Amino acid sequence: MRVSRNRTFYYIKEGISSIFTHSLMSFATICIIVAFLVIMGSFILLAININSLIGELENDNIVLAYVHENLSESDARNLQPKLISIPNVASVNFISREEAMESFIGRYDETDRYKDIDSTWFRHRYAVYVEDVALIAETQQALRYIPEIATVNANLMIAKGLVTLRKVVSWVSIIIIAVLLAISLFIMSNTIKLATFERREEIAIMKMVGATNAFIRWPFIFEGFILGLIGALTAYVAILGLYGLVANRVLESQAGFFQLVPFSSNISVPIFILFAAIGFGVGVGGSGLALNKYLNV
Repeated sequence: MRVSRNRTFYYIKEGISSIFTHSLMSFATICIIVAFLVIMGSFILLAININSLIGELENDNIVLAYVHENLSESDARNLQPKLISIPNVASVNFISREEAMESFIGRYDETDRYKDIDSTWFRHRYAVYVEDVALIAETQQALRYIPEIATVNANLMIAKGLVTLRKVVSWVSIIIIAVLLAISLFIMSNTIKLATFERREEIAIMKMVGATNAFIRWPFIFEGFILGLIGALTAYVAILGLYGLVANRVLESQAGFFQLVPFSSNISVPIFILFAAIGFGVGVGGSGLALNKYLNV
């Protein structure tokens, strides 16, 4: 047990020492890891915000269900439980004749042209919010089956457009992230191989004096682990700072139509885990694979 512990300490010490001994290549490896993770993280956050914006537009794409004229306001209000029970309906908001008239005048009557209109010109109605905008046509049809509902209006073309846009954004995001990952892993792998190439004579000497492959390999693995961890932590701090800077700029510009998704635990924790996994995989995996060529001597 003590021998194993001493050997582990030796591996860690050699790995850390090697980072400073070959500081230039270590710095280059960390920079490449950081650059890739920042680019990938930025694109992930962009995709998250685009999807959030699409979601807000979907929430604004409501269905209007107009109640029959012969129903009183109290009878119209009593329809709410029946509407809520329809599949895909998230919530409903009752709008009385008076409220509909005030909304109409406030939106369209800039010259007092409609100041003498009466609320009886309007119908009681419900603003229906759906859970899944892709099923808005089915929800519209279900609302029409309710006898007390006269007509149902829904912007089906806009709903279909939003669904299509969400799918396109999702697929484009996946493809771009996959391409970035492949390119960056190739570059980082070659950088680690170059760093190992500079130490090929050191590895050959250790092999000639009888060192086992495991004894040679473990310091490199610990070195790769440390470099990957440093790169991941640096990239995470950088993306956190950049995102906060962009959020402040958006807030200062008073762009009320769009707000960035908060960098809460729902986003920050998965990104940190992703960064750590990629940093660990590139550092450890790259170092281990690069050594194989020089251990066969």
